[in-house]
Amino acid sequence: MKADQPIFMHGVILAVFCLGYGVYLALTELAAHDAILARALEDRQNSLAQVIPEQLHDNNPAIDTIVIPDADGNDLTIYRARQGNTVTGVAYETYGSGYAGQMRFMLGIDADGKILGVRVLSHKETPGLGDKIDVKRADWMLQFDGLSLGNPPIEKWAVKKDGGQFDQFTGATITPRGTIDAIRKGLEFFAEHRAQLLENQ
Repeated sequence: MKADQPIFMHGVILAVFCLGYGVYLALTELAAHDAILARALEDRQNSLAQVIPEQLHDNNPAIDTIVIPDADGNDLTIYRARQGNTVTGVAYETYGSGYAGQMRFMLGIDADGKILGVRVLSHKETPGLGDKIDVKRADWMLQFDGLSLGNPPIEKWAVKKDGGQFDQFTGATITPRGTIDAIRKGLEFFAEHRAQLLENQ
């Protein structure tokens, strides 16, 4: 029995160590949880502030939300701007396919269906070419402000190479093509769900 005691003690020590480390990880995650949520809310508010002008609302769009299924059946969170009880604008994510994968955008639209702003949230496009969709790199994205599904006509929501009215980047067509497609789909979503989006609930 004495020969087994060292093995038993090593097992006990290992078990205690594992238990202690597990408790430490759990407590660390619990402590960081609130900070992570606060940071996520801050990031969301910053994104929304770029696509919904401050003068358009007296609420906090980041926490005034509804959820509507998108065309693919996925739940889409809608952020709503209000003046009093009147919804003055909405913002939500829309997606496009770029040269290097999926691109995520935040699209802001006023109650009349006009674009308030579009900002890229994430992308993997080539630096110096496709990254011109980021307003920190170029002002290309700003050309969409004030446009709507009928302005220009739907068939013109494309790059010039495809018969549309929008410039592509020099040496890069796939990125602007995917961006324009994402914005158009976002406008179509608004047109399809307008009554629900602007409902005062």
